[in-house]
Amino acid sequence: MVVVGAGIAGVACAGELVRAGIPVQIRERGRVAGGRMASKRFDGRPADTGAAYLTADDPDFVQVVERWRTAGLVHEWTDTFVAYDADGRREVTGPTRWAAPRGLRSLVEELARELPVSVDRLVVTVEPGPAVDGRRCAAVALCMPGPQAALLLDPALARATRAAQEQRWSPSLSAVLRFPSRRWPDFRGAFVNDHPVLALVCDDGDRRGDSAPVLVAHTTPEFAAGHLPQPTAAGPAIEEAVRDLLGLPEPAELVHVHRWTYAKPAPSGGDGTYHLEADGVGLAGDAFGKPRVQSAWRSGRDLGRALAQRLLAERG
Repeated sequence: MVVVGAGIAGVACAGELVRAGIPVQIRERGRVAGGRMASKRFDGRPADTGAAYLTADDPDFVQVVERWRTAGLVHEWTDTFVAYDADGRREVTGPTRWAAPRGLRSLVEELARELPVSVDRLVVTVEPGPAVDGRRCAAVALCMPGPQAALLLDPALARATRAAQEQRWSPSLSAVLRFPSRRWPDFRGAFVNDHPVLALVCDDGDRRGDSAPVLVAHTTPEFAAGHLPQPTAAGPAIEEAVRDLLGLPEPAELVHVHRWTYAKPAPSGGDGTYHLEADGVGLAGDAFGKPRVQSAWRSGRDLGRALAQRLLAERG
């Protein structure tokens, strides 16, 4: 059994299979696990460059978050953001957002701690059988954005290919900005509405709990689409937009710009949390629900359970 993708959907899927006694290989094309729960270290300090936070209202996922909290991996961050729009600045309350002191990637790494993850492992083709790169396997779970999964699927796997291609995703750029000091108005995170560049700005020092003068800005899909070939070149425009939004006179150090070609899925509108073919090829991820960490985890878990049940039944 092969799981392709070591984001939270992939490791949740593999975890269910391992607990059911199904041998699993997780193959991840990147250098680390985590997927869009990405964090990078800059001068020894982590910053979240993918998902900004997580929320939890599914009872089973709440239990996972509580285990992370007990282990010191997450803390309650805030239920209050600000919103900037044409009418100015206002506070908006919502669900509790959870943050990870060591970065959200650390949560995926914890789930994958005892799982067989192979990084820097590129999968080229998934064929009928099923087979991965020409080698037969019991089943395949593609836990990644649909457009990426579609590139791997043999045309003979028509239904799975169609399910992957039907997903709609939007891009984003995330920029890590380090300032000389914390001079901005008090806020944890800011939704930015109807802006030509910015969609979300997060106080990473507040999120991390170390008060570092670091902001992480996420751009609109429209802005990102025009800069995907050279994301670093968009950095000065993002930095200027953040300083203009927050009224910051001092320039920031542009630490990093990350390109997310597939940052956020459009809600599917379907009832299922995953897609699974009779031949054992499955798809999982937050495209099967709301674009949330919780949705990706639940999708992977549910696909893992469905595959385990099928494979155990085949064993007789």
